[in-house]
Amino acid sequence: MADGMRRLIRRAAYTREGGARLGASRRFPTVEHSRMTLIDHLKELRRRLLISFIGVGVVTLIVGIWGYHAVFDVLRQPYCDVPVSHRSGGAGCDLIFTHPTDAFFVRLKVSLVAGVIASAPIWLYQLWAFITPGLHRNERRWGVAFVVSSIVLFGAGCVLSYVVLGPALDVLLGFAGNGVTALLEVSQYISFVMSMLVIFGVSFEFPLVLILLNLAGVLSSERLRKWRRGAIFLIFVFAGFATPTQDPVSMLALALPLMVLYEVAVATARWTDRRRARAEAQSEFAGLSDDEVSPLNLRHDAEDSVAADDVPAGDPGGARADDGPGRLLLVRLSETDSWLDDTT
Repeated sequence: MADGMRRLIRRAAYTREGGARLGASRRFPTVEHSRMTLIDHLKELRRRLLISFIGVGVVTLIVGIWGYHAVFDVLRQPYCDVPVSHRSGGAGCDLIFTHPTDAFFVRLKVSLVAGVIASAPIWLYQLWAFITPGLHRNERRWGVAFVVSSIVLFGAGCVLSYVVLGPALDVLLGFAGNGVTALLEVSQYISFVMSMLVIFGVSFEFPLVLILLNLAGVLSSERLRKWRRGAIFLIFVFAGFATPTQDPVSMLALALPLMVLYEVAVATARWTDRRRARAEAQSEFAGLSDDEVSPLNLRHDAEDSVAADDVPAGDPGGARADDGPGRLLLVRLSETDSWLDDTT
């Protein structure tokens, strides 16, 4: 029984060097227990990246073999929505390629992008599992909220881009006038669609960056309100340069939602500032100026001095006040073994 209790105690202990549990579990209750050496961090990063690449590769292979045609039809649909008078291909809205290798690379590009998007739960979980041991409990809650919000905003931007693609193509292809028909190459069309999806999706992350800076104390809601006019002007300039089509339809479709999201970021920053102000008003140091010395809390120092006085001076195996966590852990384990031997 004593040996079994010793094994349980040692399994619950953590080493000083790596901060890893002596058992097989990789879950850490606190940040202090998740400390690792640089080599351990690199090994953990390599393992997470390997799992992510394998997940993306497997999903890409599945899409390339069984789901390519369905994904390609979805990407081609905005071109099919353009009136027949502005494009070639008739009712089938066929695209062309002019090089023998174009068909392979188009299939590879479509499958890879679809694989990265479809395998997002895999590599996002690996990213979160690599970062979360170094975060406190409240930081983990904020991290989950930001990850979920970023996924939702990126998806909303991609959906809006897909809706705008049809009217944007109609406007662009209609500039040539009557008697001119577009004959689009499939590789260029796919690149155009992908760039539109990525630009809209990444642009929708802009308010999330503002909220993050506000939480970090870099930007205040008052400053964001003062920058409103300049921000609106820069949003329209960015929309005009960022959209690949550079037509009024896609520019307005990107600029107007960004303006709304900017106002959402301002409102969120105002709520955060008020909450921070209330917390500071209830603090015991609220009435102190920045140059005034605050009283020290000597509770931890007193506890450390008492713990040091409890150790006998002549005990060679006793823990001293200047001993590190590893030394204290070994002393506690040896004391536990002695108690177990006495009881048995």
